[in-house]
Amino acid sequence: MTYRIVVTDYDFPDLSIERTALEGADVELRGEYARSPEAVIEAAEDADALLVQYAEITEAVFEALDLQAVGRYGIGVDSVDLDAATEHGVPVVNVPDYCIEEVPTHALALLLACIRKVPSYDRAIKGGEWDWTGGKPIHRLTGSTLGLVGFGKLPQRLRELVAGFDLDVLVYDPYVDAAAVEAADAEKVDLDTLLERSKYVSVHAPLTEETHHLIDAAAFERMREDAILINTARGPLVDIDALGEAVEDGEIAGAGLDVLPEEPPDRIPPIEHDSVVYTPHVAWYSEESMATMRRTVTEDLRDILQGATPRNPVNDVAGAE
Repeated sequence: MTYRIVVTDYDFPDLSIERTALEGADVELRGEYARSPEAVIEAAEDADALLVQYAEITEAVFEALDLQAVGRYGIGVDSVDLDAATEHGVPVVNVPDYCIEEVPTHALALLLACIRKVPSYDRAIKGGEWDWTGGKPIHRLTGSTLGLVGFGKLPQRLRELVAGFDLDVLVYDPYVDAAAVEAADAEKVDLDTLLERSKYVSVHAPLTEETHHLIDAAAFERMREDAILINTARGPLVDIDALGEAVEDGEIAGAGLDVLPEEPPDRIPPIEHDSVVYTPHVAWYSEESMATMRRTVTEDLRDILQGATPRNPVNDVAGAE
């Protein structure tokens, strides 16, 4: 029997890595460009499995299609209705480990760019101005306090990367025990304490109903006036309107954002302020991480279709344990 994997949407030049991963298997691969649930249903009516980049895989998709598996390029699976997938007996897989080096490195790069005012100096020089005072005030990073919102593999790696800066590190994560945090030379605290004490706050929580707008207007009121917020996780974790007001009103000093609630945003930039630094959801990317991500999720879908156990199951259904 030949199985069919439909790639709902992708912005890679081609699907050569995926096709290589399927060599020798009785699995066909077809690429589409379908991001809405309705478009996915129409484009993938003959699919045994879906491979998803940005498309929304809702309950309607699971009801309409006879799927054996869904794979999500990347770590987050908030675009897939996991409850509906489980209810329909469809295992969902992701790639949790492909960018453990890239995302923490990018978070640190954004933090350093904000602290040292690199983008502002760059813009000034390209505009014909040479003035070291244009970025004042700049303060020393060493000896400050960094707050990590979430303490999975990525923020744990970030904690390792900043070890040489002699930072006090605070962690808010209700799902990680204090002993694990202490073992990483950090202190577990509640969110309010983290916001009040941290000069730098880096967000790494997963996006759930519980964490949507976790960093909101009330959070910005608690933060220090010299605080810098970094978000390389998911855009909706931060209330972007409240962030804009906090920056404009001087409630916080700035932000480094790799993710936004809407991507791409209707208005670029969504917050027009020199103290806000943007990158286009690229923290995950290196040539190596992209190849690993694409190969790994494709191999997991292949294994499920052929009756084997996947490496990275997200939900608990028969065949995905």
